[in-house]
Amino acid sequence: MPRTNATTSQPTQSSRVLRRFRVVFNAVRSHFKQVEKQVGLGGAQVWALSVIRDQPGIGMGQLARSMDVHQSTASNLVRVLQHKDLLRMDKDKEDKRHVHLHVTSQAMDLLAKVPGPFEGVLPAALDQLNPLTLQRLDQDLAELIALLHADETAGQLPLAHL
Repeated sequence: MPRTNATTSQPTQSSRVLRRFRVVFNAVRSHFKQVEKQVGLGGAQVWALSVIRDQPGIGMGQLARSMDVHQSTASNLVRVLQHKDLLRMDKDKEDKRHVHLHVTSQAMDLLAKVPGPFEGVLPAALDQLNPLTLQRLDQDLAELIALLHADETAGQLPLAHL
């Protein structure tokens, strides 16, 4: 039951904001469920494939930076995708510790079936916001995160993993 203002029986502002968070989370979850149902891969895996497709030969570190995730998260995504024969890893000729990632033709076929945006609906929507609105939202969410005493390292997890 939402909290209401005692004099008007209208939802409080905090209840309205909470509802908006629910709408955002539901939109994100629905998009990732639709992607997974359509192609059998999680949203983060699809996003990784699209980044690799768009940047053939990308390295693991650059993939992690492009997706704004920890390098171990990118490595885990790549391992799963390689196991599914959706990408190949070529060792660097000069430095064998570095790899170059490439999608397979099977991955290209799969990506053609994915309803966009590949990175998810929330990052795509945030990119469309006015810079001042985005800055204000960033500041307001930072204040909320501080009140929650939240672990900010969770910011490096793909939304599809939440």
